Order: sequence, then structure tokens, then C-alpha cells
Amino acid sequence: MNGISLGTLPVPGGATAAAALDVASAYLSPALLNHSLRAYLWAAARGTADGLAFDAELLYVAALFHDIGLVPVFDSHTVAFEEAGGHVARVFAAGAGWPAERRERLSDVVVRHMWPQVDAATDPEGHLLARATATEIVGKEADTYPSRFRDEVLDRYPRLDLAAPFLACFRDQAARKPDSAAAGAVRSGLADRMAAHPLDSDRGRERT
Repeated sequence: MNGISLGTLPVPGGATAAAALDVASAYLSPALLNHSLRAYLWAAARGTADGLAFDAELLYVAALFHDIGLVPVFDSHTVAFEEAGGHVARVFAAGAGWPAERRERLSDVVVRHMWPQVDAATDPEGHLLARATATEIVGKEADTYPSRFRDEVLDRYPRLDLAAPFLACFRDQAARKPDSAAAGAVRSGLADRMAAHPLDSDRGRERT
């Protein structure tokens, strides 16, 4: 990943991307919004470094909406938060004029960010977002990004108070939806993995 920087990454600047950012900014907490923007940057950096062709606009919008199902006004008591988020994203994309197939792809990417693995060949955006959100929440593969790039991302979009409210959301999801992926994450030691997150410690900000 040598040479990767914020300036080298594609950041969609069209009307749909701007509208998605407006919606996310209106409903997500500052910490959750920064988390979503960082998720896009980790994903775009991974895809760029690996030479994986991806749809930057699709990935960006999916990153902005991937956790919107955790927001109380969009929370669902019948489906997992990622499925609820997929529905919100699909409705947004319909309003943005996306065709049905592209709306379906967006929903799939949002839902699949909670999958343990997503096939890069069939869903590059889902693959990149799933890996990026794992980096964001438990620090998986964080050390594979150059330290200067990590610092650049964290300076632009600080982590703020993400950890405690996020864990509380997942515990609430687990209590109400025991068969969900969030519940599985809580049962498998999410709290301990989050507590050891390298990006929440001085180690995550060291320069080399």
C-alpha cells in the first residue's frame, strides 16, 4: 500500500453521493458518521492497493448507510440492523433515480458487511466494506495500512466516542434479536476485541 493517501483515493462528488452524505449527517451521530466515512476510506484504499475494480459511488453510499439501521428512527424489531439499513439504502437509491438492479446491489452490500466473508469476484464492494468495517470495529488488518495513511484518516475523521455507544447498540441488538449477526458478534467476545483495538490506542497513531 505504499503511496496510498487520501489524495490518491476516489471520492465520489456527484449529486447522489452528496445527498447520501446529507442524509447520513442528519441521522448518524458524529462518531458514527466519522466511522462510516473511515470505512469507505479503508475500503477504497484496500481496493486500490489490491488492484480490485470497484464502483466508488456504490461503495461510498453503502458505507454511509451500512449502520443506519442502528439509529433509533430506523431500528427494526423484526429484522437485523443490517437488513433494516439495506431497506433504507434501497429507498434512498430509488429516490436518487437508481435503476432496480443497482438499488438491489446497494442493499446487498449493506447487508453483507456483517458477513464473515464476501467473495471479491462476485461482490467487490461488499468484500471491501466487510473488511473495512472489521478494521473499524475490532482493528482487523489495521496494521496492513501504512502508519502515515492511518494517521491521515484518523486526523481527518477522528474516532471520537465510537466504542462505548457502538458496543451498547450491539448488545441491545443482541438482546432483542438473538439470532442476528450482531448477537453472534457479542457472544464471540466483541467487547474484548474492541477493547484491544489498535486504533483506539497510541499504537494506532505511531508514525514510521
